[in-house]
Amino acid sequence: MPLFFRKRKPSEEARKRLEYQMCLAKEAGADDILDISKCELSEIPFGAFATCKVLQKKVLIVHTNHLTSLLPKSCSLLSLATIKVLDLHDNQLTALPDDIGQLTALQVLNVERNQLTYLPRSIGNLIQLQTLNVKDNRLKELPDTLGELRSLRTLDISESEIQRLPQMLAHVRTLETLSLDASSMVYPPQEVCGAGTEAIQQFLCKASGLEYYPPSQYLLPVLEQDGAENSRDSPSGPTDRFSSEEVEWQNRFSDYEKRKEQKMLEKLEFERRLELGQREHAQLLQQSSSQKDEILQTVREEQSRLEQGLSERQRCLDAERQRLQEQLKQTEQNISNRIQKLLQENQRQKKSSEILKSLENERIRMEQLMSITQEETENLRRREIASAMQQMLTESCNSRLIQMAYESQRQNLVQQACSSMAEMDERFQQILSWQQMDQNKAISQILQESAMQKAAFEALQVKKDLMHRQIRKQIKLIETELLQLTQLELKRKSLDTEALQEMISEQRWVLSSLLQQLLKEKTQREEELREILTELEAKSETKQENYWLIQYQRLLNQKPLSLKLQEEGLERQLVALLVELSAEHYLPIFAHHRISLDMLSRMGPGDLAKVGVSEAGLRHQILRRAQELLDATRTRPELLKPPQGEVLPTAPEELPEAVRPSAPCAEVEAQTSECVVCLEREAQMIFLNCGHVCCCQQCCQPLRTCPLCRQDIAQRLRIYHSR
Repeated sequence: MPLFFRKRKPSEEARKRLEYQMCLAKEAGADDILDISKCELSEIPFGAFATCKVLQKKVLIVHTNHLTSLLPKSCSLLSLATIKVLDLHDNQLTALPDDIGQLTALQVLNVERNQLTYLPRSIGNLIQLQTLNVKDNRLKELPDTLGELRSLRTLDISESEIQRLPQMLAHVRTLETLSLDASSMVYPPQEVCGAGTEAIQQFLCKASGLEYYPPSQYLLPVLEQDGAENSRDSPSGPTDRFSSEEVEWQNRFSDYEKRKEQKMLEKLEFERRLELGQREHAQLLQQSSSQKDEILQTVREEQSRLEQGLSERQRCLDAERQRLQEQLKQTEQNISNRIQKLLQENQRQKKSSEILKSLENERIRMEQLMSITQEETENLRRREIASAMQQMLTESCNSRLIQMAYESQRQNLVQQACSSMAEMDERFQQILSWQQMDQNKAISQILQESAMQKAAFEALQVKKDLMHRQIRKQIKLIETELLQLTQLELKRKSLDTEALQEMISEQRWVLSSLLQQLLKEKTQREEELREILTELEAKSETKQENYWLIQYQRLLNQKPLSLKLQEEGLERQLVALLVELSAEHYLPIFAHHRISLDMLSRMGPGDLAKVGVSEAGLRHQILRRAQELLDATRTRPELLKPPQGEVLPTAPEELPEAVRPSAPCAEVEAQTSECVVCLEREAQMIFLNCGHVCCCQQCCQPLRTCPLCRQDIAQRLRIYHSR
């Protein structure tokens, strides 16, 4: 049995029946019966106890409910002191109150079809009880106090678990009917129980040492005693008592007839009013039906017109929605492919950085850089190197000036859309004239000032550093991808589309983490280059002239890695193949194993994996492109020969980008995003850690959380759109 349960709520019909029965019992002249059966009660209401106590009810019928207890809280059993008949059959009672013996006026107790497991010992105090029905319960024994019921005539204990009868039952001399299951009895024996009530009483009297007398001899004294008491209560004797009762019953009957006649008149009056109301209601219904038909016809025509317009509008919206969803799916697929390539390239760059670090052999290169021979000093091209340095510094200055001019141009375009173009042209012309006038002075100043030579060397060193260049390209690609993801997310919000939103957020988080990692690697690489520059400055000869010019010339004349590997024996077509597939970081591995195109035609993906090419897709692409090159050289053998008069470059050339977006460049450049705060300027700032590109530089300063996702801003990164 559960410890906690919810009370079953009675239905509306049961609730109305309970209210009707309670009102009926309280009417003037009502009989002595309170019938609240079939009301789906889980406990007897307090009002029933109060009604029985105040109106002196003699019959309480509570059968066919859901009672688990006879006496609810805050109620006393003395409220039922006048009850003579108590009907509780078809409930869920598990026990009777221990003080049920207080109902001394009780004559009939029916608890059939309940869940009683025992009878309280106080039941022996019910001296006027004549009928006790405990059929179909869970009783296993009867109390000995049952023998004190001197007026008991009928006892039904069938369909229970009782196997023995108490010997005290022999003292109940008025018992006429005893119903039990003879087949399950142990005491008295089954043959005695099967013989009937008289045989059972004879057996019990014999076992108790009493002499058996039939119940008919004990009923008369009980009746005579009742008659004597009634005679003593009535001062005029039996005749007066019967006449007074007859007069009382006649008065009650006349009152009943009067009430019945009054009820009949009220019923006729009610029927007359009801018929009149029905006629008026029929007229109103007829009028309303005609008006309703007219309104329905108008509404039907209007509804058909609206439905037709809505259907056409819905078809247009569905077609537009489907087209937008197709575009979004295509854009998401392109972004997913680009993110996958970026992740693969990032892994590739991590492995290549270790190989490049080991092959560069910084220590040897540093020693070579710090050892300046007399021949290099004599062959110093002072004028050319100074011009190159001036050009490098000019480019750096121009880039800063262009950025500053770009910022001022954007601000002036918002405030002064027409007049700012002429001013900007004058500024640029003035800047160019200043640069032309000061070019010779800058060259002579660079030849004399060591600090400017050192700054030019540092700028060229950062520009020519392969690892730093690759990190910059990766950062630029990730900024473009984050801008596209933000635009896609804003477009989805405007369309109120929630599909695949989680995938976009996950891709944005991956790109943000990758961008932070690349920024750290870029800072770390710049620190390493500054340390190299510091060591060069510390180990340089203080009295040596033109030290930084010689270092700049050496770095300018340094050959690229691909050209060195070609000179070491690596085929030009193979180098171009690896550069085309963005696999130039595997050039040292191919040079170390002396792999040629002919060897690649005989190798498989497993052989490339053993050599050190970890990407499965890249292995297949290398083998496929090598086979295509060999097939082309068979038809055109001149492709393998280097062109006549080829001049090797004397300065490092820019390597192609390691990873390119899958979308066209024009499409990337054409995409712009406006600031979600001011809705005027272009979005220029990346918020980390979320990765959204949604604010301009002016609006992002007071912000502490991202306007789109409401996450804290840990870092702001400025991006510059190419024009």
